[in-house]
Amino acid sequence: MKINLFVLCFVLVFYSCQSVKKTTVTLETGISKELATYRKSQVSAVSYDLAFAIPKEKESPILSHLVLNLNLTNTQQSLYLDFNEKKENLKSVVVNGKTVAIIHEKEHLIIAKEFLVKGKNRVEVDFIAGELSLNRNYDFLYTLLVPDRASTLFPCFDQPDIKATYTLSITAPKGWSVLAGAPLINKIEKGDFEQYQFGKSDSMSTYLFSFVAGEFKSVSQNLDNFPMTMLYRESNNEKISESTDAIFSLHRQSISFLEKYTQHPFPFQKMDFATIPVFQYGGMEHVGAIQYRESKLFLDNSATDSEKLSRGKLIAHESSHMWFGDLVTMKWFNDVWMKEVFANFMADKIMNPAFPKINHKLQFLATHYSSAYDEDRTKGTHPIRQNLANLKDAGSLYGNIIYNKAPIMMRQLEATMGKEVFQKGIQKYIQKYANSNADWENLVVILDHETPINIKKWSDVWVNQSGRALFKDQIEYGETGEIKNFLIEQQAEDGSQNVWPQIFEIGLVYPDAIKTIKVNVKDRITNVAEAIGMIKPVSIIYNYDGLGYGVFPVDTKNIDAIQNTKDEVARAYSYINIYETTLIGKIKPLIAFDSFSKAIAVEENELIVKLLSNQLSTLFWDFLTVKQQNKAQAELEVLIYNRLQADLPSNIKKTLFGLFENVAYSKSGKEKLYQIWNKEVNIPNLKLNEDDYTNSAMDLAIYQHDKSDGILYKTRQAITSSDKQKRFDFLLPSLSNDVTVRDSFMQSLKLQKNREKEAWVQIALANIHHPLRQDSSKKYLKECLDLIEEVQLTGDIFFPKGWLVNSVGKYSSVEAFQIVSDFLKENPNFSPILKRKLLQATDNLARAQEIKKEIE
Repeated sequence: MKINLFVLCFVLVFYSCQSVKKTTVTLETGISKELATYRKSQVSAVSYDLAFAIPKEKESPILSHLVLNLNLTNTQQSLYLDFNEKKENLKSVVVNGKTVAIIHEKEHLIIAKEFLVKGKNRVEVDFIAGELSLNRNYDFLYTLLVPDRASTLFPCFDQPDIKATYTLSITAPKGWSVLAGAPLINKIEKGDFEQYQFGKSDSMSTYLFSFVAGEFKSVSQNLDNFPMTMLYRESNNEKISESTDAIFSLHRQSISFLEKYTQHPFPFQKMDFATIPVFQYGGMEHVGAIQYRESKLFLDNSATDSEKLSRGKLIAHESSHMWFGDLVTMKWFNDVWMKEVFANFMADKIMNPAFPKINHKLQFLATHYSSAYDEDRTKGTHPIRQNLANLKDAGSLYGNIIYNKAPIMMRQLEATMGKEVFQKGIQKYIQKYANSNADWENLVVILDHETPINIKKWSDVWVNQSGRALFKDQIEYGETGEIKNFLIEQQAEDGSQNVWPQIFEIGLVYPDAIKTIKVNVKDRITNVAEAIGMIKPVSIIYNYDGLGYGVFPVDTKNIDAIQNTKDEVARAYSYINIYETTLIGKIKPLIAFDSFSKAIAVEENELIVKLLSNQLSTLFWDFLTVKQQNKAQAELEVLIYNRLQADLPSNIKKTLFGLFENVAYSKSGKEKLYQIWNKEVNIPNLKLNEDDYTNSAMDLAIYQHDKSDGILYKTRQAITSSDKQKRFDFLLPSLSNDVTVRDSFMQSLKLQKNREKEAWVQIALANIHHPLRQDSSKKYLKECLDLIEEVQLTGDIFFPKGWLVNSVGKYSSVEAFQIVSDFLKENPNFSPILKRKLLQATDNLARAQEIKKEIE
């Protein structure tokens, strides 16, 4: 075949240009998907050799050194390392033995292509470690690098699909302990310092790299030939004695379960952990060195079953991440939900053998449903799987949808496929993608092969769409009372055409029995054929097994009869369903409040008591009018205080006491609370610890008890932990009844350094914006809203939502609603991500306007 030479040249030039165009990356702030995709094709065999010299003084810089080894498949473009710090922190750069000029643009250290070679390359960087994610305190520090914060600490490829090994050296003041992701191989004394040298780590993504250093105590245990070490700062001997063995045991139980379930052995060299007093999250799954918030793990003998279960779930969650997230990691952070859903999903399974006396279906329901609905009912809701163009926005993906709706989805998927088939698919997924990266589509392909069900179609609505179903029924009865026709219709709450396929039970309640019917919803309208011919029931309880997701019909004529339902799951979901039906405007808040008050007066299951307590508190503060509150407060205070005198288990009493504290702001309530705090009154079997007395003192201050100054002083003197004393000192201005003191504190939060202890800041905001103080505190709302973009920029992933929830999210007034509305109007270019968080945080505020308007 003859080809025109001119045409051939044109074609070659055209395709050559196209090839260059495909590999041209436009550099932007953060880590764009485009840059990440290109680097994944360019870079391989990455290893980081890092050295950090930690000085004695917190304010002094941490001098650091990096040796980066990598392979390059091409040198068509420069090499872009992520370093989200100022250029001045970079001191020298040596590439393949040659010192080069430092080029730092848009949060990237750029290595010009002329200094690179195809194949092996070596880059050496002297730098000052970035401070943003070092979490430095005077006697300890810890790194927290999720989702894109590794680049705020050292130059790296801060994307999850470029895994690497790490060899770490830490020089720290003598007497400090150091924990990292690899085993310690050597410790060398250097005057007043010690150098800790760690071996080569397992392969991991940058967000999983970590170290902890400081004045910690250490304890080790070897359970069934599985050694573990824990660093901790807890000083309460009772908590240490009560908790240490349980902490190690729960870790070991979790590992054993996961090895059996996945048919894959524990995947890393070691599994140590550190507990940190000021840790931002419950825990973080760093390879070889998990970090926990100390208060979540160390409990005393007053701990309730719910608190112990929460600890167990947290440990199981982080242990599950060793397989789901650390061993198999998402390709891009739009699938961060995958590691979280599996961690929560597995944690629920693990707790069955760990807590055999617990009703685990009830526990799953109580843990996930209310929290999932709290976001999914709002105008700020989003799909489980979200789009992500740049990693700098990855923190916004986290929330109740991925932590709570996603496990509900996964349980539905397991029920749809069958447990054994589902487990087989998960085992194949782990086997195929171990030590690599995978996305949701990769898993769907595997699951699709295991079942005739179209999993892709199933997941399109559950995973890729937002919202929930609203159900209504249509039932016809014959002349003799038998059911002639029973239809269930599903509509999407957001008005879309989405239909959520799901399985759940309906309970038909009769005077002497309950008959359950399993319903498999596949279409918008479902014919419940099994019910045809049955005698008309006294009432119907939808979602009897707690497996379904949505708002179901409520029998409002028999609303108080729910408390007589013996099945705990059915009873609990009925309360959730009543609450959700109230928030969509179909039940008046006072009717729901009265029903829940009657229920909590007789309920004896701790998880349901806790559920009712939360619902009563929210209805009281957010949806009752002032007139209704005044009457309800007096009645609820007496009811709960009287119930505290009854012969009840300590865990029930602890939960009831929390509700009593929440509403004990009347003169009589304050006095009763003071007497308990001052140990003048002893309520049998109510076990309170130092933290509980501290919380009571803070409530008494907010309630303006006559002796509040003395109460706070005495409480400060009684705190035994220096870390907790620092926390209390930070909170004191927010507890002051002097408005000028609170003014100064709120002004101080404009400085980033005063927002570093994020958990403390959120408690302080809740103190200042307590409903009883809002007349004097609403003036801060505009400033809180104006600061939110900076809070997102400088804070960790959960902080922006927490900032909003504990400020403007505490309000239900017309004035606060107007402030939010005006803010959105005045800021038309407000970040869509933050707008979503704001709409989530102020959903009750928005609903209160409509609900209270109808009441008035």
